Amino acid sequence: MIRLGAGPLTRIAAVGAHCDDIAIGAGGTLLTACLARPGIRVDALVLSGGGGEREQEERAALAAFCPGADLRLTVLKLPDGRVPAHWEEAKAAVEELRQRTDPDLVLAPRTDDAHQDHRGLAKLIPTAFRDHLVLGYEIVKWDGDLGRPTAYQPLTPEIAEQKVRLLQEHYASQRHRAWYDREAFIGLARIRGIECQARYAEAFAATKITLDLGD
Repeated sequence: MIRLGAGPLTRIAAVGAHCDDIAIGAGGTLLTACLARPGIRVDALVLSGGGGEREQEERAALAAFCPGADLRLTVLKLPDGRVPAHWEEAKAAVEELRQRTDPDLVLAPRTDDAHQDHRGLAKLIPTAFRDHLVLGYEIVKWDGDLGRPTAYQPLTPEIAEQKVRLLQEHYASQRHRAWYDREAFIGLARIRGIECQARYAEAFAATKITLDLGD
């Protein structure tokens, strides 16, 4: 397994189509990065769920997933399941995010995600973040769209358990879903851990990575 560092990490941008997407796809990675780097800036954008219970859940959850970070969260009110029909608003939001931050890492949905909202947002990211490391996170669901990741963030058992606990604690509105349970989250983390020779891991798709092996 080849291990590459991301270099200095002072700013992260995290985007999701729905409240809970970021936490499900990259919650362990955020916990790992924020605990290792107190004061790191995290700019987060969520396209839907604003103005209600879902936004309240998201604000509390991301504060817990980004301990000690300078967290700046924006939650919009685009209709769930209709992001492709609101392309202009979504694109403007992504471009506004880019204007306020120059991140070392962007966490976003995968471009081949089966959910139209996730996929639509993923395709917008490189239009604004052209020279950035973008890692596309995965979200387990009934579509069965999990693929073969190209990048992994190993998680300690403590971080993996903390991620699952926070997901259950903060997103009460999602507990009724058949796929939203401990076994699904910890099981996927264990499988991804096997793939990268760790106990647990989160996995990502990386479309482009530029190497600098001369230093």
